[in-house]
Amino acid sequence: MPTPYGSHGGMAFGAEELRVLRRALALALHPSPVSAEDVQDCLRLAESVDEALHEGARLRAFLLADLARYRAALPGTAGGYLVLLEEVLAAGYRPNPDDLAALRALRGNPVAAALLDRCRVLAEQDVRTRLAGRSVAAVPSVPTSRTRLLALPGGRSADRPEKTAEPKPPSQPPSRTPRTDRPIPTPGEVFPPRRKSGPPPANPPQQLAAG
Repeated sequence: MPTPYGSHGGMAFGAEELRVLRRALALALHPSPVSAEDVQDCLRLAESVDEALHEGARLRAFLLADLARYRAALPGTAGGYLVLLEEVLAAGYRPNPDDLAALRALRGNPVAAALLDRCRVLAEQDVRTRLAGRSVAAVPSVPTSRTRLLALPGGRSADRPEKTAEPKPPSQPPSRTPRTDRPIPTPGEVFPPRRKSGPPPANPPQQLAAG
């Protein structure tokens, strides 16, 4: 079974586990028929890694709780606190403000002074990382799908401002000016003279019949 931490906080494997790991990597890079024994070895190694990860998390939690107890009992526990702090730093622990304050109080100790310089560097790195993450998150980005839509004909271009529709001039009533290409009618054409009725006949037909 792999141990949770090596000398520098990493996971350590035994000789048999390294053999299985090399075999698994070779199969991943160059697929080939796998024997039942190889499959069982890989499964056992995966279970061992999972168990070692859980054990490492429990060990880390125990060390951090122990470190907090030693820090709370300073300065009488300076020796144990400095040893534990070095151990958890090697395992990836990032110092918090309480650790920096405790090391400042112990700066007369050469080990504490060296750890203070180391922890200051780590704290500054964490601050720069957080600021960089915030600046990246603050920059708005256009989703890929939106970028493709903008590239379609008729889409809004990011390089050109959007054109606003110009207001139409108010509609004007139609002009009543007479057309110059048509001649103006005369009064006689507009109002033709009445036709005069003729004189009545001298001898109506009915009177001639009666005579």
